[in-house]
Amino acid sequence: MAGLKPQELLIILVILLVLFGGSKVPQLARNIGRAQKEFKSGLEEGASDDDEDGDSA
Repeated sequence: MAGLKPQELLIILVILLVLFGGSKVPQLARNIGRAQKEFKSGLEEGASDDDEDGDSA
């Protein structure tokens, strides 16, 4: 995962808990996952649009 060592990941998780609290972290992770999914689908949709445009030119 992006070259993070386990100690670095643990420090990031502790900082997230301190900043957002225990109840907000799962909701934050869920929102990040949804955003990532939408971003990927947007990239795929854009690539398919480019393919269609490239064939007609």
